[in-house]
Amino acid sequence: MKIIALPLIIAALGLSACTTTPGQNTALGALGGAAVGAAVSSDGDELQGALTGAAVGAIAGTLMGQTQQSGKCYYADGRGGTYIAPC
Repeated sequence: MKIIALPLIIAALGLSACTTTPGQNTALGALGGAAVGAAVSSDGDELQGALTGAAVGAIAGTLMGQTQQSGKCYYADGRGGTYIAPC
């Protein structure tokens, strides 16, 4: 399971740069959270870790990356800051 989680995390992060709707942000947050939760949980607790991670990721995905401007997204500038640009 841990071998599968890393590619899922990478894919979710790559796709998150392209999301424009709150629904997509929520879905990708849940996917990434589930993958991380399953990867860091102990043996036998992968399901609980995935469910917890999915819930936390969905909340984070809903709240992060939104702007008040349609068609605009937040991006990291590589220096610890963010900027808004077309998605």
